[in-house]
Amino acid sequence: MISEREAARRAFLSEAGFGAARREPLAGDASTRAYERLHPATGSSLIFMDQPPSAETQPCPPGASPVERAALGYNALARLAAGRVEAFVACAGHLRRLGLSAPQIVAAEPAAGFAVLEDLGDDLYANLIAAGADEGPLYDNAADVLLILHAAAPPAVLEGEGATWPLLAYDALALRTASEIFTEWLPRLIPTLDFGPDALAEWQALWAPILLRGEAGASVFCHRDYHAENLLWLPSRAGAARTGLLDFQDAVRAHPAWDMSMLLHDARRDVSEEREAAVLDRYLAARPDLDRGAFLADFHALGALNIVRILGIFARLVARDGKPRYRAFMPRLWRYLDRCLADHAPPGLAAWLDAHVPAEARA
Repeated sequence: MISEREAARRAFLSEAGFGAARREPLAGDASTRAYERLHPATGSSLIFMDQPPSAETQPCPPGASPVERAALGYNALARLAAGRVEAFVACAGHLRRLGLSAPQIVAAEPAAGFAVLEDLGDDLYANLIAAGADEGPLYDNAADVLLILHAAAPPAVLEGEGATWPLLAYDALALRTASEIFTEWLPRLIPTLDFGPDALAEWQALWAPILLRGEAGASVFCHRDYHAENLLWLPSRAGAARTGLLDFQDAVRAHPAWDMSMLLHDARRDVSEEREAAVLDRYLAARPDLDRGAFLADFHALGALNIVRILGIFARLVARDGKPRYRAFMPRLWRYLDRCLADHAPPGLAAWLDAHVPAEARA
């Protein structure tokens, strides 16, 4: 007996012409998606994406009110795509039109949650650097990708291979939801922590001006999960296309500092202060239209928000989902947060943490 989902997989692959391909399961991530590498009898390998549409809460409809978003659940509040295949396909179309290396879509059935993609290989930035590759050219190229993304006016609706998806703003509500993950889930991971009503009110007040800055600056296509395990090195290609892009289906219109934080505050590998400075200098040198001081202030403030968001997500993955390996990444995130706090972003956060999250809870 095979499961109903497996029967649907086989039917889709057969209809797409890959029913006889050898299927090789690939390691999963923190999402509800599954991937396999397909090995057809002839031709190059391909990637099979399987995202059951019912596995997550609903995404955010354009124009939904805060009350409606709250009723729909976390994905709508945070403006996540709920893993929808049509979001991936539409984002890929936009990226490829800009000359960037998103996978080609070979076949897709978004309503069923299936797609067959170009296989960009296994040379993830994270793997290459761990094996001794010089990280400098890789990070320089990642900055060049962001320069291309940020130079293009973000469309209201993304299109690709017949799929469409709205590019919604990473607005104040979505950013506030990001900040609240920390205060909701860190005490569930560390029961000695207790954030009472006064502490929570102070927390929200600390972030309020940052949320407004983030929403006001939401002006570019934002990959949203832009880090070394979602970037591939493709040295046979030219320019920014040498960086292959993965896992971009949650894209939003956001402040240009957000993806920069994802790249330089990488939860899974150490990015040095020197590398951070070099990447920021490269980006800002190519953007004379930006006020350097204002951009760096936003980078540290929104970077701090991004870091506490990831700390909250990792706490949830450990405490709720039984994935203890994410706890090992958390000390690195605390170090990145200290780096942001050294630049006074946002004011008052260091004192709040000293009062409510003792040093032993950050280890």
